[in-house]
Amino acid sequence: MNANTSRQHPAEWDQDAQLLSQTARDLPTGRHQFHKERLMAQIHEQAQQVQREECTATATAPQKARRFRLPRPAITLPAMAAALSAVVIAGVVTVGGDGSGVRESGVATGPALTTDVGTASTKGVPQLLDQISLAAAEGDHPTVKPGQYIYIESVLADTFVKTVNDKSSLASHELHRRQIWESPDGVKGWLIDPAVNDGPEGETLSLPDEQGNTPKAHLGSPSFDYLTKLTTDPDALLAKIYKETKGQGNTPDQQAFTTIGDLLAESYPPAELYPALFEAAAKIPGVVVVDDAVDAAGRHGVAVARLDETSGQREEWIFDKKTHVYLGARNVQVKPIKEEGILIKPGTVNFTMAVKNRAVVDGMKQTPSQAG
Repeated sequence: MNANTSRQHPAEWDQDAQLLSQTARDLPTGRHQFHKERLMAQIHEQAQQVQREECTATATAPQKARRFRLPRPAITLPAMAAALSAVVIAGVVTVGGDGSGVRESGVATGPALTTDVGTASTKGVPQLLDQISLAAAEGDHPTVKPGQYIYIESVLADTFVKTVNDKSSLASHELHRRQIWESPDGVKGWLIDPAVNDGPEGETLSLPDEQGNTPKAHLGSPSFDYLTKLTTDPDALLAKIYKETKGQGNTPDQQAFTTIGDLLAESYPPAELYPALFEAAAKIPGVVVVDDAVDAAGRHGVAVARLDETSGQREEWIFDKKTHVYLGARNVQVKPIKEEGILIKPGTVNFTMAVKNRAVVDGMKQTPSQAG
């Protein structure tokens, strides 16, 4: 079964070049992810990854991507990526100005998501990241054996610009559950997410894809086995992130921050790597602390964040204030910006997600409760 997408960066969507000729479309605001989705479930890396790994794509043939990452809002993208983001991020596309109608995802829509912007400060950033790193080192990180699957369950929602009959307005996809299974080598997987699936049973993510390709895991689309081979030296890890994401995102620093955030959101970093990610994040310029942030499940926590000056969005990683356990992430508009003629005001939540369960299970589509 084909998915409409996954929005967000590493080659995780079905490309439809016909979008370039459409006169109306739903374009998301502003991105992870979740960060996403995206996000999530980033479009900028998706476009570049397609160029690197799916260079055989043609203008007339849709492509099925290797992974459906968490959705993540994106902005200031090239025209091609912006057109694709209608499918990849919003999951809702106006299929023409000729009255042919709107194709909706399986998720209900509602008004734009909003929140208090909150106060960001550089004070206490090193101390907080040290505490998070220590908590990460002490946490449980089970060994994943061949034949087992990493299971991640999350809830997410997003705000986007919806255009129907040349009229645009802010709307949101309501909070919904997302479940993903992936084998340690990244070759087998399954996704259940009504925002991207064609049916409630979900769809396979197993490789090779429909074109017979088996893309290699990389930072933007990692497998567990790939993560076990990454360096745990924070300086070397950050240097690798900057090198491999060169040219992606609005700035190198923001893309490095987003890349680490995506690894936290929808992967299961090995015990040795997990604290190194936070130590690397502490070395990225512009990182701040937001004392109060709320994840998609309504849980309050403290956030490690960074403002993308280009999009005006602040990407936040949210942690429990006492245990420093990772809760989720969100992208909040903190500077006004216009998208498709619509003003995106400060306080708009472009994307929000919360991790509800992260475990190792013995079978595809098995949940921890079924495993006993």
